[in-house]
Amino acid sequence: MLTLDHVSYKYKGGVQAITDANTEIGPGTYLLIGSNGAGKTTLLRLLSTLLFATEGEVKLDGRDITLRRPEDMKQIFYMPDDLKSPMPTIAELEKRHACFYPSFNPELLRANLTDFGLTGTEKLDSLSLGMRRKSLLAYALSLGVKYLLLDEPANGMDIDSKKIFMRMINRCVSDDSTLVIATHNIHELSSMFTHLLYLDKGRLSLSISIPDLLERIAFVTSPSPVQGAAYQEPFGGLFHAVIANEDGLDTEIDFPLLFSALTSAAGHSLADFINRYNPRSHEF
Repeated sequence: MLTLDHVSYKYKGGVQAITDANTEIGPGTYLLIGSNGAGKTTLLRLLSTLLFATEGEVKLDGRDITLRRPEDMKQIFYMPDDLKSPMPTIAELEKRHACFYPSFNPELLRANLTDFGLTGTEKLDSLSLGMRRKSLLAYALSLGVKYLLLDEPANGMDIDSKKIFMRMINRCVSDDSTLVIATHNIHELSSMFTHLLYLDKGRLSLSISIPDLLERIAFVTSPSPVQGAAYQEPFGGLFHAVIANEDGLDTEIDFPLLFSALTSAAGHSLADFINRYNPRSHEF
């Protein structure tokens, strides 16, 4: 389990990127969302030891992750949005880099590359952004790490490629592994997430499982404004609303609507309600 214990991070220029983040990140697929500049990339870099907290600790199974023990580092792989491979091809990367990850599966790599219409021998610098990202994702998902951190992995992908990517995750990520995805491509990937992490100007306002979230709030549509809604917006002739789930409704999560709600003027009160949920009081 990855643990954030009162973690803060301030850049040398004085920008406070993360403030007092506390949570435990266990097995599951986590959606990490927040507005641009909210601190998502900084948080992923803290979890992967590319940055060290200026306050607090990041721990892996209770151990200080900043010590970078080999037994810890072989369990974590971070793929940033702008990753550039130090090797010219995936085949060369496999030859020189995969040896540091004992759970690497070459058969999975071949299958992943094939699904994306690649061989691994393509010169990465000659590929388009989307194809280069597919190559690196095929590799990252074959490493078999316990903690895989992806920053905007679906950028540059068309709809069919995103579907392939989702199937690939189902094939490559085991039930006892942790996948954290920071993305704005919420709608296309929504069905895979089991947990939500929401950053609001560097503060981790929400860290919750999707079942727990849906026990506390519900997503409804109505031809007229919904009274008492925490947030609502008109679209397609209907009002789409986030409400307290006082009647135990079984609704699907609407990630785009939730993101709009959390980043709206009502966002703070909504996050507070979710965090302080009391089954005997359903008021926002």
